Amino acid sequence: MTTTTSHTPPESEGHPEGAVDEGGRNARLIHHDTTDIPAHLLYRDGPDPVNPAAPLPPAVVPARQGTGEQPRAEGAESVRRRPLPQPDPKLVERPAPVLPGAFGMLAGMAGIAAGLATSWWAGVLPPGVVHALRLPVSPRAGLGAAQWAAYAGAWILGLIGFGGLGRGRDGRAWVLGLFGGYRGTVRRTGLFWVNPLLQRRPADVRLRHWRSEAVPAADPEGLPLRVVVLVVWRVRDTARALLGVGDHEAYLRACVEGALARVPVEPAAEGGVSAAGDALTRLVAEDAAPAGLEVFSVQPVRAEYAPEVAAAMRRGRIARLDARQRAGMLSAVVDAVEDTVTRLSARGLVELDDYERKALVRDLTVAFCSGRGEPA
Repeated sequence: MTTTTSHTPPESEGHPEGAVDEGGRNARLIHHDTTDIPAHLLYRDGPDPVNPAAPLPPAVVPARQGTGEQPRAEGAESVRRRPLPQPDPKLVERPAPVLPGAFGMLAGMAGIAAGLATSWWAGVLPPGVVHALRLPVSPRAGLGAAQWAAYAGAWILGLIGFGGLGRGRDGRAWVLGLFGGYRGTVRRTGLFWVNPLLQRRPADVRLRHWRSEAVPAADPEGLPLRVVVLVVWRVRDTARALLGVGDHEAYLRACVEGALARVPVEPAAEGGVSAAGDALTRLVAEDAAPAGLEVFSVQPVRAEYAPEVAAAMRRGRIARLDARQRAGMLSAVVDAVEDTVTRLSARGLVELDDYERKALVRDLTVAFCSGRGEPA
């Protein structure tokens, strides 16, 4: 079957979309006896001249001979994890407005002093206190509107001064909020003063480790496992950890369980635990980052098969060990028999025909196996 390509005649160069050949057919098609094939489909790397905005068709990679590999589309995307939702960009840790604790102490002491002065002014201060403080004679103005207003001011001043005091410690932080909004984080140590109307939530920012319970997992063959992991982590962004998720510790546990569901763990393979730990650390760190958590290490410390398959795996392991031991014993017996027969023949101690050689080999094999505690 012959395929011919028609070239665009000179008179149709000014009309690329309506170009026709001598037979009246479209010049942008390769004409075949059965169908017309668009010529631009032969050049995958170039855009469609008719519709340049159209996406390129995926190239099909043929199967390699003798491998059983199926043809695949080179441009087809593999199944990927959906990106995690990013937290509110406004919900990022920032320093809170804070004053030294001496400011609050002075304000509180001023409130107490104002209250005592108002009581002396109203004449309700006990005489013993007046004498102890060496105050002049009270005017005894009584409890009028002015005195009650002075009492209210002194009470408010003392409440603002003492109510805003806080104490910071190393490894601890305070997350401040007002009317449901985030106002900042206090990481300083010692006595400090903040607005007493702010809600204060403590946050532990120390380096912490968590040893999990037995978490369901699977080995590379898909057999169920029970894995105990050790996680080293800390709170990096207090705003996201306390306000971005309901419970950041429960969120971390869920991230570990999700990573174990995706990463196979080899409980007995040499080097398997290390490789699994690296993959688990990477996945958990990526999942926990939007919640303001910094994960340093996720290492399996114990991996056991589930009870329903543990007995079968134990029997299989024992069978493999027994087969390996028998194979090693058989190799040692064969080498010993061969060496014995060769040395006897080389030194001329015995002259054996085929029948006698076979009998000697059988007897030596039985003797050596019996000496190793194995039945012949």
